[in-house]
Amino acid sequence: MGGSSTAGVFAPVLDSEKRPITAGGFVKNGPVIFEDISDKAGLTVWRHKMGTPQKTFILETTGSGACLLDYDHDGWIDIYLVNGSTYEALDGNTEPPHAALFHNNHDGTFTDVSAKAGVTNDRWGYGCAVGDYDNDGWPDLYVTNFGKNRLFHNNHDGTFTDVAEKAGVTLGNWSTGASFGDFDGDGRLDLFVPGYIHYDIQHPPVPGSAVVGFGYCQYRGVPVMCGPRGLEGEPDHLFHNNGDGTFTDVSEKAGVGDKNRYYGFSSTFVDVNNDGKVDLVVANDSTPNYLYINRGDGTFEDASFYSGFALNQDARETASMGLGVGDYLNNGRVDLYTTTFSDDYKTLFRNEGDGNFSEITPQMGIAEITFPFLSWATEFIDYDNDGWKDIMTISGHVYPQADENNWGTTFAERPLLFHNVDHGRKFDVVPAVEGTGLADVIPGRGAAFGDLFNDGRIDVVVNCIDHTPVLLRNVNADTNHWVALVLEGGPKGPRDAIGATVYLRAGGIRQRGDVMSGGSYESSNDQRLHFGLGQATTVEDVEIHWPDGTVEHLSVPSVDRFFMVEEGKGIVPSVYDSVVGKGVSGTAPERAAKR
Repeated sequence: MGGSSTAGVFAPVLDSEKRPITAGGFVKNGPVIFEDISDKAGLTVWRHKMGTPQKTFILETTGSGACLLDYDHDGWIDIYLVNGSTYEALDGNTEPPHAALFHNNHDGTFTDVSAKAGVTNDRWGYGCAVGDYDNDGWPDLYVTNFGKNRLFHNNHDGTFTDVAEKAGVTLGNWSTGASFGDFDGDGRLDLFVPGYIHYDIQHPPVPGSAVVGFGYCQYRGVPVMCGPRGLEGEPDHLFHNNGDGTFTDVSEKAGVGDKNRYYGFSSTFVDVNNDGKVDLVVANDSTPNYLYINRGDGTFEDASFYSGFALNQDARETASMGLGVGDYLNNGRVDLYTTTFSDDYKTLFRNEGDGNFSEITPQMGIAEITFPFLSWATEFIDYDNDGWKDIMTISGHVYPQADENNWGTTFAERPLLFHNVDHGRKFDVVPAVEGTGLADVIPGRGAAFGDLFNDGRIDVVVNCIDHTPVLLRNVNADTNHWVALVLEGGPKGPRDAIGATVYLRAGGIRQRGDVMSGGSYESSNDQRLHFGLGQATTVEDVEIHWPDGTVEHLSVPSVDRFFMVEEGKGIVPSVYDSVVGKGVSGTAPERAAKR
């Protein structure tokens, strides 16, 4: 199949109006889950730009990520959107496209403050990751580029300073979906940066050139941009945090240097085998995925193949783009979901314990519908707060030729949402109701998931390629309860508690939440832990496994609100105390009553 790994060639799936299902299949009536409020929220003043509309080269096609962070500590989540660039800007002939930092105005609108904040990047951008690398209590931002990467240090006054050169984390060439995590337990966040393709702008992969053969530049017999197969990969890098503002590259020593030069896209640190140490998960495009198990001595064991995560159940590598992590069975183990190319299904890996995974997508009934979609960002989110995590994916094709050929797919595509039913035994597709967010046909790429309005609902920010961003506000009409925890680590662990695992018991269910950086697709989600409670109005127990090994239990006095939890001190007064019940448009039950 040329440049990308797929399962083969499949007949187009069309709806009743003869539209490809990726841009059709809508229903007139049904549950309204998301409302597209991009324009109303003020996000459409900004536009993503990457290369040319023709997408002649792979550099122009993979899009950019989104990050959610409360950069100014006001208790409301802000949005960072990475921008691409153009060949003219790379040559210095035009002003480069700017990234955007949107400040949350607490009233449902956002203001672009990127120039004032100093985070416009102005390079050919791909991914971003959020983490407080210097433990000063403020979130910092790492941005990956084609070219040098940036590490934006938060100055605590609404501005950032790029310290990547001094820190030694600029790299070069093509970096993608980075993540922060404390892999060696020294209390400081380290940094993992996947590499995608070793790209020479002076000698681009022209079909039949010395760089790449013709076979890697065709899709279903049609000439398209070349790659990733047939192109040289770029290695991954793990940087150890020295605690003095600098990092040391320990990739080889730690065993994660990617000697295979796989095409890395998205990554995150999370404890997959419940031994109290964060492991490293990497989604790779058209090559096997990586799963590295933390040995606890500063090194990792490459468990990719024997864990069952490297390949799908057909023992075939997939074009993995996005990475979702979450315990959808509520059994205390994190499961993994990866998005793939069109003409292939997206893959659900169930955690069987001890770091072993079974790819079970077809048995769960969610393989077939995903074949026509080319999907990127993904996450396990409990969209209806019933206490069971659902799955959402964001899609969009890389080949503009998709709109000119009868492939049953399209360049712009609609999101997919799978509802967890029968306690994780299966997932049902949530219908795309006309005029709602699930019927948005958009050229999606990166997306970040989180509660942007402090109303107990998980919303979605999508960074679309060559397009304005999309904000899907969760307006689901259920009356379920929720609680959210904002963790602050103690002196022996990361201050932002990345790597912490929380088990919450309510309504007969024990849920798991992990504080993570990275994931989705080249993005970072809201790091506040959100738990849907169903109809339960009390929380029986909260068990926190802090990154430094401390385990604490605490009582949550009420529901439908945020609590700040400080290691060793329990629930502490915070800015969230003033936003109780003041989420934009009120709490979920209030909103449901108004409908």
